[in-house]
Amino acid sequence: MEPEEFDSDVLRQFVVAFKKGKLKPIVKSQPVPKNNKGPVKVVVGKTFNTIVMDPKNDVLIEFYAPWCGHCKKLEPVYNELGKKYKNEKNLIIAKMDATANDVTNDRYKVEGFPTIYFAPKDKKNNPIKFEGGDRDLEHLSKFIEEHATKLSRTKEEL
Repeated sequence: MEPEEFDSDVLRQFVVAFKKGKLKPIVKSQPVPKNNKGPVKVVVGKTFNTIVMDPKNDVLIEFYAPWCGHCKKLEPVYNELGKKYKNEKNLIIAKMDATANDVTNDRYKVEGFPTIYFAPKDKKNNPIKFEGGDRDLEHLSKFIEEHATKLSRTKEEL
């Protein structure tokens, strides 16, 4: 609720609209990128559901903060990862600035930076958190290979 003037009538109208289900949540979001063709897709608050929660694709999503040293160190590795899997039709490597955008699903808890989840296409509400491994190309690739529902190339080819 963001009223210009706050009084009992404004509050009453808000509560009535809420009860009728006519309110839309306010989602903090950066502008939707005009060009999102790179190997790592940029996700914002307004596109979280259409990209990360898309049931047609597996998604690896990194939640980062622009000021975070660990995130800055991960960026070139993450871009390499995006390039490695850019030809996979059913896999999206994505990132989201979690300081400037709302994560619109409570299953994706961001308590530190970077936080990385794998969202299998058939289990969007049960994402798998990347934990315990080094954040390098080898360990992130292994994590993807382990959880991907469908990859076009076999593990032996990698």
